[in-house]
Amino acid sequence: MSSIELTPSQKTILTALINLHREDEDAVKGEDIAEEVDRNPGTIRNQMQSLKALQLVEGVPGPKGGYKPTATAYEALDIQRMDEPASVPLSHEGEPVTEGNVEGIDLSSVHHPELCRAEIHFQGSVRDIHEGDSVTVGPTPLSKLQIEGTVDGKDDTANILILKIDDMVAPAEEPEH
Repeated sequence: MSSIELTPSQKTILTALINLHREDEDAVKGEDIAEEVDRNPGTIRNQMQSLKALQLVEGVPGPKGGYKPTATAYEALDIQRMDEPASVPLSHEGEPVTEGNVEGIDLSSVHHPELCRAEIHFQGSVRDIHEGDSVTVGPTPLSKLQIEGTVDGKDDTANILILKIDDMVAPAEEPEH
């Protein structure tokens, strides 16, 4: 498990970015983040460089530009630790699994996109789900992240599925008209 260690300052900035982004779903300007966390925009720009290097933030160029959190950002802040796990659906071979729900998603090996794995902690039995089966998890309540993958391994006793991620989507924002 690669856990990303963030400085308190990075955490503050990332949290502000995620909150602002959730409000209006657009790229968030550095100035807005600066205002939110009471720092100067230069400091924010420097921090954003390091957050980009950690793949937690993507820069959006252009007049409407700014910053957006990546899926990994939510993971890093553990925002995916849901308070109400029942709201994250799981479907198996296209059929919703009604007995149980997802209580945690760990994205491992984010630095190797071609080896990307998700560890799904399920409340309920995973006995009927087998390696090679296709599984869709999500959308999660906050970031609306949805993960499609192929079961690569599982732990029946701990009810953990290891998915090879085929596709990971946080829904695209509606285009501006």
